[in-house]
Amino acid sequence: MLSVTSSKRATTLCDGLSRRELMQVGGLSLFGATLPSLLTARAANAAGGKGGVREGRAKSVILFNLLGGPSQLDMFDMKPDAPAEVRGEFRPIETSLPGCFISEHMPNVARWMHRTSLIRTVTHGYNAHNPLNIMTGFSGGNFAQLRAEPTDPPDIGAVCQYLGLGTKELPGAVCMPCYPGWGESNMYAGLRRPGPYGGWLGSQYDPLFAVCDPKFEREPKVNFYDPVTPMGEPKLPSLDGTPDVTTVRLDRRRSVLDQLDTAFAAARSSKPLDSMSYFQQRAFDILTSQKTRDAFDLSKEPDALRDKYGRHLTGSSMLVARRLVEGGVPFISVHAEIFGKYGHSYDTHSNNFGMLKDSNLPMLDQSVPALLEDLDSRGLLDSTLVVVMGEMGRSARVNGTAGRDHWPQCGFSLMAGGGIRQGVVHGESDAQAQWPKSFPVSPADIVATLYNQLGIDPHLMLPDRTGRPMSVAHGGDPIREIL
Repeated sequence: MLSVTSSKRATTLCDGLSRRELMQVGGLSLFGATLPSLLTARAANAAGGKGGVREGRAKSVILFNLLGGPSQLDMFDMKPDAPAEVRGEFRPIETSLPGCFISEHMPNVARWMHRTSLIRTVTHGYNAHNPLNIMTGFSGGNFAQLRAEPTDPPDIGAVCQYLGLGTKELPGAVCMPCYPGWGESNMYAGLRRPGPYGGWLGSQYDPLFAVCDPKFEREPKVNFYDPVTPMGEPKLPSLDGTPDVTTVRLDRRRSVLDQLDTAFAAARSSKPLDSMSYFQQRAFDILTSQKTRDAFDLSKEPDALRDKYGRHLTGSSMLVARRLVEGGVPFISVHAEIFGKYGHSYDTHSNNFGMLKDSNLPMLDQSVPALLEDLDSRGLLDSTLVVVMGEMGRSARVNGTAGRDHWPQCGFSLMAGGGIRQGVVHGESDAQAQWPKSFPVSPADIVATLYNQLGIDPHLMLPDRTGRPMSVAHGGDPIREIL
């Protein structure tokens, strides 16, 4: 990546800029590949080359993925009259929406329920810890698939970029605080879980993947099921080749920032850059954009607002998401990530109630209402669709280690803003929140709803790697009852 060092390099071009530096700055690997084809796609769309786009109610979508499978029974679909081994340890509390009760550990979310649509019947058979289904609408394939493949379907962000949504100064899709799977250890180290990728559209439509270096206050007492809150913030990837240098630190270290700006200026004036195509130069401009750097610079936010979101990785990612919305980025995903022995996800096979009470729900109850209030106060909530959900739900009966196991047959999705109806509970589950009783909703329907609100035809057909036309929402239909 672009290195901030002395300008004296062994192998340089005639103007003093090394050929290696120019190639690194021009690529930066922010999207998994180069950007010229993305910009070509944007130009083609502007010229009417790709249809299926109209003016949408939402200009941006923020998806908060509760990776691991959040327990509907302990969050948004509680069953207080069920047997003790089903209803669990938490009490339901009243919310601002009459007749709607949620977990006692989400009092701040409870005050927002009259402004949301809550779906309690998300159902499918994709029993895998990947956001592939909720980001693409595709719930088939190999349940044992752990790694993203080029044959995977493209996610919403990739389709947004393919169709040219967004601005020219910022990427069309951003994934934070890192790619799903980044923090996992042991046999899963370096795992890239399927979901936020260009898939068969091509890696040039991958999102900008943020990177992170979380800090932890203590060592876990036992294992993964004793989660420790990750502190920190998402960062631009390899901005200067030093992972621990954020834009905040760059602003504090003016000499380093001056070197960076000098390198950018030198690259822009270089003769090799002059010979690049228009789209290559536009790609370069995006990758060195001040707007991109500014969006990740949380030093520009008041301390009180930082504290309101939370200084943990989730809260910081949500705040960056709001800044990206202000910049016009169409699709932003924030993932509750796993960090090896430090835990932190919603895969609660053990210590379900402790993990939710002590870690996951306090973070969610802090950052999600802070985001909604912040967007609303800035006049952005009506044009920003916020979605909170995971890839599956959890089983009814509490197991022998106080956990709940996988259950994709019934889960939830919480939506707010972006043209979504307010004060709606859609669908009813059975007495143990295991099967839909009415209005079952598939991940394809969720994704179709998001496309619809962005102004993209959810039945739009795009060619896969073999040229076959494939529906972007995999047959899903928008959920009209919540629009």
